Formats: sequence, C-alpha cells, structure tokens
Amino acid sequence: MIELSHLDKRFQIGDQTVHALDDVSLRIEQGEYIAVMGPSGSGKSTLMNILGLLDRANSGDYVLDGINVSKLNEAERTRVRSEKIGFVFQSYHLVPRLTARENIELPMMLSGVPAKKRKQKVDDVLNKLELMDRAHHSPNQLSGGQRQRVAIGRAIVMKPSILLADEPTGNLDSKSGEGVTKLLESLNAEGITLMVVTHDPTLGDRAQRQLNMLDGRIV
Repeated sequence: MIELSHLDKRFQIGDQTVHALDDVSLRIEQGEYIAVMGPSGSGKSTLMNILGLLDRANSGDYVLDGINVSKLNEAERTRVRSEKIGFVFQSYHLVPRLTARENIELPMMLSGVPAKKRKQKVDDVLNKLELMDRAHHSPNQLSGGQRQRVAIGRAIVMKPSILLADEPTGNLDSKSGEGVTKLLESLNAEGITLMVVTHDPTLGDRAQRQLNMLDGRIV
C-alpha cells in the first residue's frame, strides 16, 4: 500500500545542512498499526509530513496505492491527501469559533460534499465517538479528551485509508489518553492503516510494529 524508496530530505539552516531523512526505504501494508519512535530531531515528524503529502522529499520515490505521488503536482497531491489520509495532532488544531459538529464537517465542506450527505456522515461520526451530546459545544467547552475525539472525527469523516497521529495523547491525562488510544486502535481494527508518532514507550509497545529513528534513518 505504501512503499518508500531511498527518500532523502534536507533542510538548510544558515550554513548548515540538516539531513532530516537519510536514504529511508519502507513498506507498509494496508491495515498495519505502526509506532514511529526516536529522540527529538530524529526525523519522525519529517517522515510523517512526507507520508501525509504535507512536504516533499528532495529525492527518492513515494508510492501510495500504486501511484507515485512524488511525481504529482500540488493539485493532484491535495486531492489524494483529501481522499486517502487523515491527520490527528497533539494540539488538536480545532477551529475555535466552530462547534464540534462544524469542526468534524469542515473537510467535507471544503471538498464540496452536499449538505444533506454531510449531516448524515457527521451524525454517524458523532455517534461512533460518543460525542452527540457535545455536538453544539465549542472547543473551549470540551475537555482535552473530547477535543481529541473531535479531531479524530474530523480526520475520519472522509473515510481515509491512512490515519497519521502525531503525539495524539501528548496533551492528555492518563485516563483520557487511554480512551483516545483505544479509539485509534478500534479504527485500525476496522481496517484503517494507523501510524503513530510518539515518545511514549507504553504507547509504542501497543503497536504491531515499531520504527525506531535516529539521525534521519530507520535503525
């Protein structure tokens, strides 16, 4: 499903070249549950951003469902990202002035999904995440765990095949973090490919496979 071949990514900081990814090759099958681990600066977030089509490698190939997305233009990459990839971030990135329902609905609005179809899909997601009673609350009226569930709802409402989660429990207490982790794992059990970037060894140990990174390489 995902195949990376000899990816390199470099950043120029002043007169210094930082090798964020160094000859990374990787294959990920549909439905896998993978934890990406390593110290700060090891390349975890760079790998996540490239997998999520938020950034490009300087060289190498990224094949997703048989399509070499490295060769696509920005409009084509945006379409693939919208159809196939969902994102969950440590800091939620919810729109403060929108309700929980509206935040979940946002990707569909941006993709031009008709209003009637949007309502049914959002209802399905709210029920799935046990958030129907919080549908009309703004983010500042929700707990951390509820905000992250709204963020997950927004990530899955377009039915992506891949879910990328960057430190999804980093801002949560242990009980809320456990709830979010179980929710992500239940989505993986339904067939979504789940990749989690984490510093938490307990969370990493729950994954089917761990990728340990150091100095831009998978070690």
